[in-house]
Amino acid sequence: MNDTQVGIIGTGFYVPDKVLSNQDLEKMVETSDEWIVTRTGIKERRIAAADQATSDLAFEAAKKAIANAGLAAEDIDLIIVATVTPDKFFPATAVILQEKLGARKAAAFDLSAACSGFIYGLATASNFISTGMYRHALVIGADVLSRITDYTDRNTSILFGDGAGAAVLGRVPKGRGFRSFVLGADGSGGELLQLEGGGSRCPSSVESVQQGRHYLRMNGKEVFKFAVRVMDSASEEALRKAGLEKTDIDLLVPHQANIRIIQSALERLELSKDKCVINVDRYGNVSAASIPIALAEAVEQGKVHEGDRLLFVGFGGGLTWGASVLVW
Repeated sequence: MNDTQVGIIGTGFYVPDKVLSNQDLEKMVETSDEWIVTRTGIKERRIAAADQATSDLAFEAAKKAIANAGLAAEDIDLIIVATVTPDKFFPATAVILQEKLGARKAAAFDLSAACSGFIYGLATASNFISTGMYRHALVIGADVLSRITDYTDRNTSILFGDGAGAAVLGRVPKGRGFRSFVLGADGSGGELLQLEGGGSRCPSSVESVQQGRHYLRMNGKEVFKFAVRVMDSASEEALRKAGLEKTDIDLLVPHQANIRIIQSALERLELSKDKCVINVDRYGNVSAASIPIALAEAVEQGKVHEGDRLLFVGFGGGLTWGASVLVW
């Protein structure tokens, strides 16, 4: 059995300057600050500038993570970008990022698992390193959801924002690093959260644009029920695989989709709020960027200490889910 320990050795995040507040949304769609905060916990979200694409956000987060790891771009062997809003269908956003960074040694590809994408990326990169194929991997969750959000739809326009979070993975001392991964998917729920237009099933056309098929659509009630259920089951499975109990968790880093889903996870895991990273109020749901932004902020704020046991858990379109236990 391979005894290489793989962990996170650097983190970074970036959010655009422009803030879209609930008060701004009140002028755009029939809603209210009170209604949004009560149901989601979101007060504001960040919106990319017109000239910013996903790779631009990813670049800023990646630079910070690489510097935080004490490395140079040339030290990166693998780049994985988890996103549902790539710059283009191809080449991959990861390849565009590789050129921007000057990480010429790195293999690069995108990964599409919606809001679970970052955990899928961590699991993929961790296994590449543990086999000895690569030494340092850069995993990024980045999305510009404002480009696929319908700002006339009161149910979805309030939820989503833009941002990027990054982590550099490498070898860590014995007793540190990833202890478990849980990945799952249920394609029968694929239509509950999807972007229909633009692919080979529904190619871009005048009609597809007029019909609004290039905006994301979500069945909020069903996704909420799925999220509450799967956040619990995935967390428990990840802890069991790691040989840990709920009481062993030092910090929960959940996908930031909705404060009520996070609160439900805290109740089921019997954790106090101070053992959880919560920034959904400031950034909304930033899909694959959600967990790495929350982690990087927590690290920056001194909330993560050596030896801490972290639990990452998320869910997303697909439907997909993922969880991981990491000893910092």
